Amino acid sequence: MDGTLYNNKFHEVSKKTFEMLNELQSQGHFVALSTSRCQTELKNLPSCMRNFQFDCMISDGGALILDRHKEVLEMNCISKATMKTIDSFCKEHGLVYRYSTRNGNYFGTPYSKYAHDIYFHLYLNSPIFKPYENDKKLNYYSFPEEMNPFLGVRAVRFCLKRKDIFKTQLRALIRASAYGHLCIMFPMIATVAEFKEAKACYEEAKAELVSEGVKIGENIEVGCMIEIPAAAVLADQLSKYADFFSIGTNDLIQYSMAADRMSEPVSYLYQPLNPSILRLVKMTIDGAHKNGKWVGMCGEMAGDAMAAPLLLGLGLDEFSMSATSILRARKIINGLSYEEMKELSAKAVECETEAQVSELVKNALAK
Repeated sequence: MDGTLYNNKFHEVSKKTFEMLNELQSQGHFVALSTSRCQTELKNLPSCMRNFQFDCMISDGGALILDRHKEVLEMNCISKATMKTIDSFCKEHGLVYRYSTRNGNYFGTPYSKYAHDIYFHLYLNSPIFKPYENDKKLNYYSFPEEMNPFLGVRAVRFCLKRKDIFKTQLRALIRASAYGHLCIMFPMIATVAEFKEAKACYEEAKAELVSEGVKIGENIEVGCMIEIPAAAVLADQLSKYADFFSIGTNDLIQYSMAADRMSEPVSYLYQPLNPSILRLVKMTIDGAHKNGKWVGMCGEMAGDAMAAPLLLGLGLDEFSMSATSILRARKIINGLSYEEMKELSAKAVECETEAQVSELVKNALAK
């Protein structure tokens, strides 16, 4: 691709090139894109390239092959054991390395401004720093071994078991509210009872600080992370007690599809545009708006150009994304009609597959 189909010095593709590609397809030829770039890097290509319907897309130096509907044809991944070896070697020798998944592009070790600038010059985006780990772990607390930590004692479950630690964190947050507007969000909420118990801890910590004469801010918002399907289904009930919701799409997709997002063999099930996920997002937004509460979204989906039109139509109030995605997302959203996107999202939730949703969005953006 780079230096052949696409001029990566000037970030453009000639009109004549696409006329030839369309002519080839009209004659029945199979047109594939082949590149060493990862999927995240392809999202920042000019719209003419992103909108062209390649019959096949070979990326990551051949490690990932997708069909025209973005379904996986073949995927060859580095094993976790090998990744750990690479990670340890680079850390030991002070080397910078980059790794990619279907969901993102990352520097595995701290990087210099020079590395960032060189990368951005070539690809119009740069990896973010994210150390390679199988899960998020605390280096100051040892958790008991569990058969499945993703479904075990983590997040708010840990907080409610160790309220001494939880209250210390809450007190620090509430004290910080004196210096600016504060929103506190409880993660991995599954039931209304969990949220009410966590909020009671917050109210208790706040009352203690007030009685101690500590200055705190006004209008602190206490919200709920929606990342468990049960919470999405109960959004209309949870929103009676929460001030806002933030949809954590990475875990919501993982829990909904019963697929470990760190396991490459089932990574094909990471489908943000699957109608089942869109329905859960819709239930969350509708449930919050029913009680006059706002909804944001964090996770990879919020910065996905294909998801933006649907999220706008579903009524999402706030998009959270990496800095490199903001300009592109803003440009896309500014060019959309809210009423038309409402109609589009209504059609999307009635689709059967992610491929059908993708086709629907592409056709809408091509108009």
